[in-house]
Amino acid sequence: MTISTGVTRENSPFGRHKMEENDQPSAQDPAADAENLERKHAAMLERLSNRHQSRLSGKTDPNSATSFESTQLFLSQFSQSKLSIGSQLSRIRKQPDPTHKADLEAISLDISALEKLVAENSYFLPPYEVRTCLNTVVHLRQSLDEVTSLVIPKKKFSFKNKPTKKNSTAVAEKDAVLREPEKELNVGSEKLGFRDLSTAPGFRDRKNDVLVKEFSINELEGGQNGEFTLSNLRDCEVRLKGRLRALFMDKLINCKVYVGAVTGSVLIEGAEGCVFVLASHQIRIHNAKNCDFYLRVRSRPIIEDSNGVRFAPYCLSYQGIEKDLAEANLGEETGNWANVDDFRWLRAVQSPNWSVLPECERMGMVDVSNVGISD
Repeated sequence: MTISTGVTRENSPFGRHKMEENDQPSAQDPAADAENLERKHAAMLERLSNRHQSRLSGKTDPNSATSFESTQLFLSQFSQSKLSIGSQLSRIRKQPDPTHKADLEAISLDISALEKLVAENSYFLPPYEVRTCLNTVVHLRQSLDEVTSLVIPKKKFSFKNKPTKKNSTAVAEKDAVLREPEKELNVGSEKLGFRDLSTAPGFRDRKNDVLVKEFSINELEGGQNGEFTLSNLRDCEVRLKGRLRALFMDKLINCKVYVGAVTGSVLIEGAEGCVFVLASHQIRIHNAKNCDFYLRVRSRPIIEDSNGVRFAPYCLSYQGIEKDLAEANLGEETGNWANVDDFRWLRAVQSPNWSVLPECERMGMVDVSNVGISD
């Protein structure tokens, strides 16, 4: 009995290949050559006719669509959205008023949608257009931040409590660094708004130590500015409990850093092989290699010139941490720990410099309640 497979000689890849070989012109059979050419010519005319009928009926032939036509359509839609967002920001900038808070939130969503539009269409866009569009999105976010600061002043992002005229220039330079992602972070600490790091409170030049400090409410709201520095540490474990205003870290190697609530910003300049557990309103990471970050953060974490860094949700515990987080406006998990911005990677695809830490490799809750004070 013969079993039919449903595949004919003409339908099978091998059959088509054999027919194509038979279709090749043969010097020994001129009649066959003429017949093959006539058949190919008829097939070409039929394809052209079908394509023409498809265009007349309003249907899109996916094989005939060119990347130029798609690019032009995309750029037109992108330009309209960009102009609309820019117009709204200009209007609010001219008349800054707290009642515009809802408008600013809507604009933020529009910018996110524009970024998503670039990502979804990057497969056919020329690399130059992708880079240009993503740069435009970055500038729109920067403009949104500037307008938001006019409508709702963000005092919590300032390292200084009440800057005087004497140090207003340094504060302005620090704010510019935080607002402009395209700028290099590799600048002196004085340009970040910190005071002289050689005399500021902190742990420095330690090896193989357990370093513990608990911040009191007086340090945050009283005579001290609530800033702290970790510098040049190797193989150390650092535990900072309570609330502090700002944290600066540089030159950390193979360290574990557990931090409670930071009401302002965290800046990291140089870290390798470290584990960080941080809760802050803003976190910026520069020149980090092979580090794990367990974060709770109000804004998107920023990395620059870093690689091999992984991110997971915050996992610190000690007596009173819920109150510290709540009073620092960090009581709720935002999910931003997984929304990392790499300002050295402007392509629409995922940056290879960071990743989400697999759940099977994450450490459990870290409890630092019963650790004494080391300073």
